[in-house]
Amino acid sequence: MTALPNRDRRAERREATRREILDAAWEIARSEGIAALTLRAVAERIGMRSPSLYSHFESKNAIYDGMFGQAWQQLLALQQATPLPRSPRRRLLVIAQGFFDFSVADLARYQLMNQRTIPDFEPSEEAYAPSLEVMAHLRQDLAEIGITTQADVDLNTAIVAGFVDQQLANDPGGERWRRQLPRLIDMYADAVRLPGPRLRRTT
Repeated sequence: MTALPNRDRRAERREATRREILDAAWEIARSEGIAALTLRAVAERIGMRSPSLYSHFESKNAIYDGMFGQAWQQLLALQQATPLPRSPRRRLLVIAQGFFDFSVADLARYQLMNQRTIPDFEPSEEAYAPSLEVMAHLRQDLAEIGITTQADVDLNTAIVAGFVDQQLANDPGGERWRRQLPRLIDMYADAVRLPGPRLRRTT
């Protein structure tokens, strides 16, 4: 009979507490806005004294850092789990729709990940690492259909993010800009000279 390795229960409890703190922080960010986060509000939400909270996160920005890394890790997991079509234009559309849906599903998360809404916050190297993995994964997916220059990758990310911004600002909860994604991808594909049947056009 093989003995099981000893569990580090203290580390497990600490990690569970960190997750609880981050969950509470997200609840506040979603209900009151990402900039409304305070250590006191987080501590009160989970029934913890503020000094105890400091033993897990030394500052508000440390909580933002944990949230930032968590959010990008979620997008990375989605990216890795999404099968992509061989057709270049269909592939671009699936990638765009995946990012679009992930982004508009959670305004606070999108703001923290992609907009400079917290002036004095800079993610740590550890928290930033998943975002680099997401971009590396995207570059590989695009390279497989012939999109290899940095300028073409930049254009792709800019136009899709622009549609996300329009949707969140002008039709939150709707699909006005999502319905236009096939047209947007066709325009982009034409610009970078991608072959393949055109996507269904919408108005």
